[in-house]
Parts: sequence; C-alpha cells; structure tokens
Amino acid sequence: MAMSAGGGPSRGRRRRPASEINVTPLVDVMLVLLIIFMVTAPMMTSGVNVDLPKTDASPLNADTKPITVSMKPDGGIYLGDDPVSPEQLVDRLRQASENDPTHRIFVRADAHIDYGRVMEVMGRITSGGFTHVALLAQQPTQSSP
Repeated sequence: MAMSAGGGPSRGRRRRPASEINVTPLVDVMLVLLIIFMVTAPMMTSGVNVDLPKTDASPLNADTKPITVSMKPDGGIYLGDDPVSPEQLVDRLRQASENDPTHRIFVRADAHIDYGRVMEVMGRITSGGFTHVALLAQQPTQSSP
C-alpha cells in the first residue's frame, strides 16, 4: 500500500467539499450594511429645496407662554400667583389671554384634592370658551429594583 507524504492513503479517498456555510462573514457584511443605511437614511429625507417667499405676517402658531391655574389642598384657586374666586376665574383668564380662546391653559392641582373639584374647575374653564386646557402632572420617581 502506498503512503502519501502526510502518512495516509492517497488513493480511494477524495476530499469532499464541506456542506456547511460559514455565516460569520455574512453577518459582518450585513451589520456593516445596516450601519451604512442607518447613517444615510436621514440624509435622504431632506425633501425638495424651495425658495420660500418673504412676508411680514406674524406666525399662525405663536408659541405663547401658557397660563397656569393652580389648586391648593385647601381648595384655593390661583391664577399664576394671584388668588382668584371660582366666579372670577373665567373673566380673569379672558383678561390674561387677551380674549384668545386658543391660549394654552395648564391646570395644576394638589394630589390630595378631590377629583370632582378639579373637573369642576376645568369645566368652568372650557365652558368659558377655552379649547386648549391641560392637566399638569409630575413624573414619578424611578425606584431602583
């Protein structure tokens, strides 16, 4: 029997191709392509360049400072820092907003006030014609697990 230089038989056994696919280079290429697309995609959504006309008109949605209505635990209502009665609230809001029904109004209420009382004040505000009324809340503190 003839021996090859490697010590094994040289005839009869041929080396068959491996049937497994090495996926490591495929994964590397796919990750590089993903990064390229993630970087270039925001650049491709810029839109069409247009030379807009100039105008002296004021912006439609001027970002005005919101009016804050606060409710204390004792039931007191405050417009900014000034105490106000429930009957005066809508009139004072109209003065503060310069009769703008779309002016933003934030309602801040103590956590221990009755929910019905808060809804009563919000109802007064919306029945006064104001359309942008929102409740303010505080983000909960994150506790560590």
